[in-house]
Amino acid sequence: MQTMSQSRITSNIIKGSLGNMIEWFDWYIYASFAIYFANSFFPDGDQTVELLSTAAVFAIGFLMRPFGSFIMGKYADQHGRRAALTLSVSIMAAGSLMIAVIPTYEMIGLFSPILLVLIRLIQGLSLGGEYGISATYLSEMATSGRRGYYASFQYVTLISGQLLALIVQIVLQLSFSDSQLRSFGWRIPFAIGAIGALIVLYLRLSMDETNQFKHVKNAHAHRGTLRQLAKYPNQVLTVVGLTLGGTIAFYTYTTYMQKYMINSLGLTPKLVTWINFLALLIFMAVQPLFGHLSDKIGRKPLLYWFGLGGTVLTVPIFLGLQYFSNPWASFFLMLAGLLIVSGYTSINAVVKAELFPTEIRALGVGFPYSLTVALFGGTVEYVALWLKHINHEDWFFFYVSAAAFISFLVYVRMLETSKHSTLNDNAQTQAPVTDPEQSSLRGPSDR
Repeated sequence: MQTMSQSRITSNIIKGSLGNMIEWFDWYIYASFAIYFANSFFPDGDQTVELLSTAAVFAIGFLMRPFGSFIMGKYADQHGRRAALTLSVSIMAAGSLMIAVIPTYEMIGLFSPILLVLIRLIQGLSLGGEYGISATYLSEMATSGRRGYYASFQYVTLISGQLLALIVQIVLQLSFSDSQLRSFGWRIPFAIGAIGALIVLYLRLSMDETNQFKHVKNAHAHRGTLRQLAKYPNQVLTVVGLTLGGTIAFYTYTTYMQKYMINSLGLTPKLVTWINFLALLIFMAVQPLFGHLSDKIGRKPLLYWFGLGGTVLTVPIFLGLQYFSNPWASFFLMLAGLLIVSGYTSINAVVKAELFPTEIRALGVGFPYSLTVALFGGTVEYVALWLKHINHEDWFFFYVSAAAFISFLVYVRMLETSKHSTLNDNAQTQAPVTDPEQSSLRGPSDR
């Protein structure tokens, strides 16, 4: 098999990453602009109730992600990473275009929120497939010894998608009045997302397939099936445990935090947009640094950083936000939370990819991850807003802390995947990190 040049590898990673960025932009503009369009679909008069309704739809979109990860992961393991990445961005483009033109509740009544739910289900299908395929593609395309660094760009582009959504939000806030944004301005970012997805579709058509997939595509008749995945139960459970605390913390600081500052702390939407933008910009910049560090010292120290930090510091961060309740304190406390979460976000993709052999990697990475995110990440806003609605908002902080602790226990027990990586195996003889009959969660004496 011909070896790719470093420039070709870099080009492929950039194209794959840009696709990831636009997919997440299309996904996040819903959360970013919910404050403006909530009343258009769920008119109630109570801002918390309206936001609760849009958060429920956000969570419903996550319910489709496991189906998307299964369908698209199976497709990627059977037909190739490039083909699956191209399909996923096409689906996302269609969903964004539909939201851009959807009628409001005032126009068609109950059919409006029903249509919104259906469209978010379609987008959830796309995004569910994107994570596992993208993580697999970047990990397989990267050269040995730099996988942590290259794979970290999945979250660089994920965060940049959210930053792009915030930039669009800032521009629109400067260009339109609040009433105009609530009337029609919120449709603009969805139109931008649809156009961006079409551009990325064109770029992805010129990507190369990974050599690892080319090596095994004719060697395994049952690639990408649940029967094949069932041979790796401990790896699947590791992905679930590894993801649990990370996904809850990530969505707490990157999506719920914005509404928390507005709805609970009383900060203005424009001010909160700037706080989020600056904090996320720094968050994005440190991902490759954490990824590069993991190539030098291993993945587990960074996971410990998140697990311990998330367990001990989550509650103080949120209580500090309540106590100080000013823009600068909000910015630094949010940034502190994001730096803690970076121990997970920067390397979780490559850690999961290192657990599974090539013929089941996309499904193995994506399916258990998406199930966990659907149950816990996608419900973060709803749980937080519901607890606020029943006057127990502080309980949410302990919920996030407990989730980080559960993941920390998994990090302690799991293998150091950079030293036991299936990505290092010969492509002709792929094998799992451990024998399927053995546990991938070993005690300290086994490490």
